[in-house]
Amino acid sequence: GPMTVLDNLNFTFPRGQTTAVVGESGSGKSTLARVIAGLLPPALGQFFWNDAPLEPRLAKRDPATLRNIQMIYQSADTSLNPRHNIREILTRPVRKFTGRKGQELRARVEELMDLVDLDRAFLDRKPSELSGGQKQRVGIARALAAEPEFIICDEVTSALDQLVAEGILRLLVRLQTELDLTFMFITHDLATVEAIAHKVIVLKNGQIVEQGGRDEIFGDPKQAYTKRLLTSVPQMDPEWLTEARARERSLREAQ
Repeated sequence: GPMTVLDNLNFTFPRGQTTAVVGESGSGKSTLARVIAGLLPPALGQFFWNDAPLEPRLAKRDPATLRNIQMIYQSADTSLNPRHNIREILTRPVRKFTGRKGQELRARVEELMDLVDLDRAFLDRKPSELSGGQKQRVGIARALAAEPEFIICDEVTSALDQLVAEGILRLLVRLQTELDLTFMFITHDLATVEAIAHKVIVLKNGQIVEQGGRDEIFGDPKQAYTKRLLTSVPQMDPEWLTEARARERSLREAQ
């Protein structure tokens, strides 16, 4: 029969945290993202969203589910309409998902630009006039337009150079803390995972090899496959991450 890309996966995404799904190319991680996003039907099993079964087909999902689950794509180019300026790109989802109109709608679009640290002057530009990092920030703003709870980040930094990628990661860490977002972070870059994930799921051939807290997976991996994956990675701990984590901890303790 047809190959089952994802096989009896059993996992949860803790609310307000980042769960990284890692694995080599072909491990099924992007398929998993598309299934949750409703872009592909699951071969087996069922996902639950807030304890209710998640409708597999995007077209049949209710408005609340559509709003709550958003996706940021690897290449902003494929997801941003080149003919529209940034204002139009952000106005549509705000109108569609929140029903805002007129001045309130305009104000929200400007607020989204502020949230992702983009100058409002960019609103009148088209995607082709923006850099890769700026376009990715627009992609993030567009996902935030729906005011979601859960955002799937599919290889969102892999097309960017390291400095720009760090800026995007820093932004995501800040937004998560400010807006209490839950992230599913798909990547093959383990340095990124170590930087921002709370929980890690290791996939191979559509099956979970190992899952656990970040420190547990990086500090004491149980499976040979995970160990092999980890040894192939340069260690990085940029200072901004250490600072971001400390800030996140103090914010959590203050709540």
